[in-house]
Amino acid sequence: MKSPAKILAVDDEPDVEPLIRQGLRQYVDAGEYEIAFAGDGVEALDILEHDSSVVVMLTDLKMPRMDGLTLLARASDLNRPLKSVVVTAYGDIDNIRTAMNRGAFDFLMKPLRLDDLRTTIKKALNAAGQQKQAEFVRATFGRYLSDEVVRSLLERPETLELGGEQRNVSLLMSDLRGFSTIAERVSPETVVRMLNVYLGRMADIIAEHGGTILEFIGDAIFVVFGAPIPYDDHAVRAVACATAMQLGMEGVNAEMKQLGVRDLEMGIGLHAGDVIVGNIGSMRRAKYAAVGSHVNLVGRIESSTVGGQILASQDVVDIAGHVGRFGQQLTLMAKGFTDPIRLWELEGVGPPYNLSLPAEADAVVELASPVPCEITLLDGKVVSEETCAGHVVSLSSSTAVIRADCAAEQMSNLRIDMSAMAPGEKLGETYGKVVALVPERGEFSVRFTDVPGAVSSAIESILAAAAQ
Repeated sequence: MKSPAKILAVDDEPDVEPLIRQGLRQYVDAGEYEIAFAGDGVEALDILEHDSSVVVMLTDLKMPRMDGLTLLARASDLNRPLKSVVVTAYGDIDNIRTAMNRGAFDFLMKPLRLDDLRTTIKKALNAAGQQKQAEFVRATFGRYLSDEVVRSLLERPETLELGGEQRNVSLLMSDLRGFSTIAERVSPETVVRMLNVYLGRMADIIAEHGGTILEFIGDAIFVVFGAPIPYDDHAVRAVACATAMQLGMEGVNAEMKQLGVRDLEMGIGLHAGDVIVGNIGSMRRAKYAAVGSHVNLVGRIESSTVGGQILASQDVVDIAGHVGRFGQQLTLMAKGFTDPIRLWELEGVGPPYNLSLPAEADAVVELASPVPCEITLLDGKVVSEETCAGHVVSLSSSTAVIRADCAAEQMSNLRIDMSAMAPGEKLGETYGKVVALVPERGEFSVRFTDVPGAVSSAIESILAAAAQ
């Protein structure tokens, strides 16, 4: 059952209270209104400070202890959706101007006309409700949406009700590579600062492209384009946003250097399809969310990326292919999906964005003496018991070509022990993803996803020696 609207009447004249009770009796009896009374501004302010349910205040101007104009100023400092109506016999222009400047919603002149009183209160209650809704939207979405999206929600408050609708949208999922390992090696304060720098910059870019951030999941970001505001070009926006996000990592890493942290790398997955979007939860706690198999698939696509890479599904390419520039084609066998998923590597976006990702500049060097290594296959993020021996035959700071008899598949994840690069030293474990297979030579290329500092130093030493 809806709670009654709380109205506070402030007046020192004894005949005002019975008059207001008479005029509003039908609403009070129906449970629509609840009325409280105060004899002056001091008493009224005390009520307001201790009862946040008051939404409309009727106040006289001339009162003992604290007058109505002072009360208006003090009430406006409470920063809440309170609508104040001045009820006075003193309607000169100076009083009106001062009262309006101090937040008055409307005026009623004495002697009171009950029809005017009822009409004005209804208007004030409606305005208070709209203000409360607007503050809810800003508090809930203001930090995650563009100003355009927030304005749309304010104009269409029905979109905030629990429930959802089917909408064709584009989905973006991003995640940092090796962040957990980095976080284990720095202080908690530094971890928070790293996340704030990264998420803050990415949130700005997402807002610039009209995306709606549905969730921050640790260092991952889940974004929808086309909801709550429908965009015909949602896939184009997603493609442009993903490209801008990758380019934005240069600025993020400039700040990482100031924190004494090595460069961060991010992978991004893009997909488009029909999902259910809307407010999900309860009246006490709800969130704007997207639900459906396409949500699961964009997560699978993102997990298939390496640092600096953007992979887009065929659905995104079909919609945004006239703007996006796509290169290598890959095939993903995703868990929970029967058919193979065709993916394309996004290399940039054309007009009006005109953004291009930098080409991979890391040259792979063939080693004169292959480095022995031990490989462990990973199932998702779970380490399996299946290991095999191999040799690193070519190497760069970000990639290794390994010759081994492992049943490694493209896009599979590996843990690689390359301690033979520096015998006697504790190098730590390196993680990577298989990005290419050369079955006729028993080789596969691995893009590193997490390289400990000691391993990185050992690789640099090997590459420096090979260059001489």
